[in-house]
Amino acid sequence: MGLRTRRPCRRRMAQEDRSLSEVRARVGASHGITDLAHKLHFYDRWARDYDQDVATLQYRAPRLAVDCLTQALPGPPHTMLILDVACGTGLVAAELQARGFLQLHGVDGSPGMLEQARARGLYQHLSLCTLGQEPLPSPEGTFDAVLMVGALSDGQVPCSAIPELLRVTKPGGLVCLTTRTNPSNLRYKEELEATLDRLEQAREWERLVAWPVDRWELATSKLEVVPGTSDSDGFISGIVYLYRKQEVAEVEGVRPSAQPPAGL
Repeated sequence: MGLRTRRPCRRRMAQEDRSLSEVRARVGASHGITDLAHKLHFYDRWARDYDQDVATLQYRAPRLAVDCLTQALPGPPHTMLILDVACGTGLVAAELQARGFLQLHGVDGSPGMLEQARARGLYQHLSLCTLGQEPLPSPEGTFDAVLMVGALSDGQVPCSAIPELLRVTKPGGLVCLTTRTNPSNLRYKEELEATLDRLEQAREWERLVAWPVDRWELATSKLEVVPGTSDSDGFISGIVYLYRKQEVAEVEGVRPSAQPPAGL
């Protein structure tokens, strides 16, 4: 009896190992695509399996980004109008809804991903938009907060598109961004941070948070593993940024009068 109960366990473990290996290969392949058209085609074909695959890799960026945003947003969540850029299948929307956010708009460049996002039923409005090639389909100063999670890397959203996120954010609103900090994405991260810093120097926004995270998702190869962890369960690192768009008075060079701390 004991031998018969062990064999299925070994078989199941072997299947799980193969599954993780397949997922690592698929996600690693997506990281390696730097042509936008090829990347979007890849995401269209990947859309049905995407949620399961990133869960296998213990992908934490949506939860981390929403946690960061939630702590900084003033007012009750249900009153906030949120834009989820490069929304994919809606993982960020699921995290937002769990925290009481109800007014959610999403955009993505992949029709296949939008189909999966629409099936969740969490967005009030979804649009097909390839940021970097076209503007966001919203007027200036529309949203209380804008998030872009998981799309800032080579072959996805170019750094030159970052000001477009600011355009659709209300004065005083928040912009939350994430990127990987594993070796293959470091060149892009440097370019991204240069863009973020230029906008801050121009007083377009101010940085509230830059949160490095070691356990971002399981590494797709031993070359990507955070030092000090094993190849089998090693994670890549990432970072969450949170910015506040300047108020109109601040942009014009006049800071609003300081408010006394609560309770005084």
